[in-house]
Amino acid sequence: MNNTTHLPVNPYLPAPLALPLSLVPGKTYSQVMARLLNKLFGPELADGELDFLEGKIMRVDVVDAKLHFSITLSQGVLAAADTKCPHDLSIEGSIYDFLLLATRREDADTLFFNRRLRLGGDTELGLYVKNFLDALELDVRIGPFLQMMNGATTLIGRIPRLAIPKLPFPKLGRRS
Repeated sequence: MNNTTHLPVNPYLPAPLALPLSLVPGKTYSQVMARLLNKLFGPELADGELDFLEGKIMRVDVVDAKLHFSITLSQGVLAAADTKCPHDLSIEGSIYDFLLLATRREDADTLFFNRRLRLGGDTELGLYVKNFLDALELDVRIGPFLQMMNGATTLIGRIPRLAIPKLPFPKLGRRS
């Protein structure tokens, strides 16, 4: 029995578009993402729904955009973590697959079972993150931004498949 679903070919962000993104240090992305996620998940943070991240480091690698960031929860607030510190959980994928997840065009289970998004490290922590994201209802909070992400997903989906980019950072699952 096969649990995989057939997904369309996975487009990748062309290298010329990824180049400017790769010039920004991971620490900067981590700080920006922590601020953004604190605003976005304010009610959930106040309710303690992200407490499972307390003292843990989650690293996200967007391979085709050549960017990565690390976040942690400290005293009820999401904070940038040093991208060189060992991480407890890593999630790796293309910008297209993260957009599919964010816009809910594909569910997390399909993306993970088809290895479009890959987890490394603490799989129990990964399951908490996945369940948290599955339960979110963000349409009202980010309606216009969601429309912009849908447009970006459609645009990237039209890019012809290119060679898979080489990772400029440690392989997934390795604690660095």
